[in-house]
Amino acid sequence: MHHAQVHGEPLPNRECGACETEFYSEYEQKYCSNACREEAVSFAGENNPNYSGGKETTACETCDAEFEYYPSEKPGRFCPDCVEMDGWRDPPSLTSDDNPQYEGGKVELTCEVCDAAFERYPSNVTGEVSLCSEDCRAEWLSEAFTGEGHPNWEGGTTGPYGQGWNEVRERALERDDRTCLLCGADADDLDRNPDVHHIVPVRAFVESPVLTEADAHTLDNVVTLCPACHRRAEFGGASRAELRHRAGIA
Repeated sequence: MHHAQVHGEPLPNRECGACETEFYSEYEQKYCSNACREEAVSFAGENNPNYSGGKETTACETCDAEFEYYPSEKPGRFCPDCVEMDGWRDPPSLTSDDNPQYEGGKVELTCEVCDAAFERYPSNVTGEVSLCSEDCRAEWLSEAFTGEGHPNWEGGTTGPYGQGWNEVRERALERDDRTCLLCGADADDLDRNPDVHHIVPVRAFVESPVLTEADAHTLDNVVTLCPACHRRAEFGGASRAELRHRAGIA
């Protein structure tokens, strides 16, 4: 204390563990400077505060060669040489029963309409019925979605189309050359005349307080369609705007 008061500086009380220079410090300090501390202290191997036992040895899954890896990293699987050759990157086989989603291959089914046998993957077998083709599907829909089975069923039909229907039907067939305006099938392809479809349904006119079914029978409200396209239009597969455009209706 006397030395510090008289001479303006304290006496050395410690010796640097690196350069052995004497220095003063109020706290427990082993080195006189950061430079001496960095020079004296090693952070390699066991001296590293994050050291967790060093490398471990294992065998390469590709070539069986032994190599070292740090346990703090992912478990060692491939040696450096095999990693560089990218041999471990080959994708696994996912065919047949090697595929984790394999369900035994195709199953044999019988068509509900034509009784034909056909095969299909289990993941593609949906619904309550099995149908082998779009033609059989269309025929099944035609039978299943009639009357009470139709999603627009409201307790019965609108009754006979009444006066004017036969005339406008024939005029529509002549205007459209007896050809489906959507797919192009004609009377020769169908072995009969195509259907004539109301763009705005007759039901809408019947339910109106000021109109009747006869008001639906106008040439600008009907188009010629084959049975399959007729069903598609009934289920919203063709818009009214498209049907009018195909028929040249303004």
